[in-house]
Amino acid sequence: MTMTQDIGTKGPLVWGDMDQQALDAAYDQAYWAPNQQILADRRQSLAADARRFIAPPVRVAYGSAEIEKIDIYKADAAKAPVAIYIHGGAWRRGRAADFAGQAEMFMRAGAHHAVLDFDNIDEHGGDLLAMAEQVRRAVAWIGKNAGSFGGDPERIYLTGHSSGAHLGGCMLTADWSRFDLPQTFIKGALLGSGMYDLAPVRLSKRSEYVKFTDETESELSAMRHLDRLACPVVLVYGTNESPEFIRQTQEFAAAVKAAGKPVELIVAPNYNHFEIAETLGNPYGVLGRAALRLMAR
Repeated sequence: MTMTQDIGTKGPLVWGDMDQQALDAAYDQAYWAPNQQILADRRQSLAADARRFIAPPVRVAYGSAEIEKIDIYKADAAKAPVAIYIHGGAWRRGRAADFAGQAEMFMRAGAHHAVLDFDNIDEHGGDLLAMAEQVRRAVAWIGKNAGSFGGDPERIYLTGHSSGAHLGGCMLTADWSRFDLPQTFIKGALLGSGMYDLAPVRLSKRSEYVKFTDETESELSAMRHLDRLACPVVLVYGTNESPEFIRQTQEFAAAVKAAGKPVELIVAPNYNHFEIAETLGNPYGVLGRAALRLMAR
C-alpha cells in the first residue's frame, strides 16, 4: 500500500477522525514512504563505507546478555561530549552496527558517539516496559561510566529517531534516582519523528506485536511525565511523514512549552520518515546540524 492508494470507505471512528484502517496506516510509515527499502539498503551501504574509513567502535557491555552492548565510536579528544543514539525500527528492527554511517560526523566534531544495542520487542515477548528498562540500563551505564572511555560525564546528550525517539522520550522522563543518577545528567536531547503518547498507538495494529497494558501506556508516554523532564529538547518531523507522527511531535512540543521547559520544534519540508533519519550523518543535514548545535549550547 502506498500513500496514493485509497484506504477504503470510512468505518467506525477509533481515534480522532480516523477509523481502524486509517489509524493503522497512520502508524505504518511504509504507507507514507514508498522508498523505505531503498533507504534501508542505503543505510547498510553507508555503514559498510564508514567501517572502511573510521576506527571500529569500542564495544562495551552494560549487562550480561549478549546483545547488551554499546558501540562507542571514540573521538580523538580528551573528556569529549558523549552523543548517545537510540535507533528506531518500529521497536522490531535494528542493531547498533547498522548506524555506523552517522558516527564519523560526531567523531570529527570531537564527540564520542555511543550507539545502543538492545533486544527488539519480539525478543521481549511484546513487553515494551522490559524493552524500555533495558535501554534505561544502557543509558545509565554511560551516565556512570563516561569517564572510562574518555567521555565527559557533564556533557551527555541523547538522540533518537522513530521508535528510538519514543524510547528517548522515556529516557528523558525516567526516574533516574533508581539508578543513583541525578535527574539532570542528560544535558540535552534531539528526538526525531517520535511518539510521545501511546494511547492511539495502543489502538493501532502495533498492538498485534506489543502487549500494551494500562501500565505500559501510562509509564511509557513521555507526554504524561513532563515533571521529570530536566533538559532542553529539540523535536523534529518531516512534512511528508504520517499525520499521526506529525501530530504527536507538535503536541509534545506544545506540552513541553506549556510546562515551562525549553523546547525547539524543527519542521523539515519535503522529508519523509526515513529520509529525515539519513540526515543525522550530515553536519549540514536537518538532524546532523541540530545535533551538533545542541551539543554546542
